[in-house]
Amino acid sequence: MVMKRRHKRIAFIVLGLCVLGIAAALALSAFQQNLVFFFSPSQVVAKEAPVGRTFRVGGLVEKGSLDRDNDGLTTRFVVTDTAKSIPVVYKGILPDLFKEGRGCVAQGHIGTDGVFYADQVLAKHDENYMPPQAGQAIDAAKHEKEAAKTVVGP
Repeated sequence: MVMKRRHKRIAFIVLGLCVLGIAAALALSAFQQNLVFFFSPSQVVAKEAPVGRTFRVGGLVEKGSLDRDNDGLTTRFVVTDTAKSIPVVYKGILPDLFKEGRGCVAQGHIGTDGVFYADQVLAKHDENYMPPQAGQAIDAAKHEKEAAKTVVGP
């Protein structure tokens, strides 16, 4: 049986749409896997962060919390948004600008022990720079802290 010209054209269009659909599905799947969200330490402690997925946590490096292991690469520190804190473990070379009391953003995953295991650590550029999400998280935590201190009298 010989296909008519019209049937060949319809088959070609259907095949093209199938290929286009598969390509779009693969592109969206790759995009979904590379999407990394930001969470504040308060959100991580409240268990709003995804378990088993990579995300970013940011805030200030708590003073007195920076500790380096004997291997010279493993660093432990605490990131805070002034309301809640989360311990972080990072194995690698830290940026030169990374210091206690300064802002940082760590990318990694949360372990079952409640420790954030970072694959990457970013430090702020200078005294005036703070990642927008980290700055907003710190401001929100300060407002919550101030609201908790306010006592309404009789």
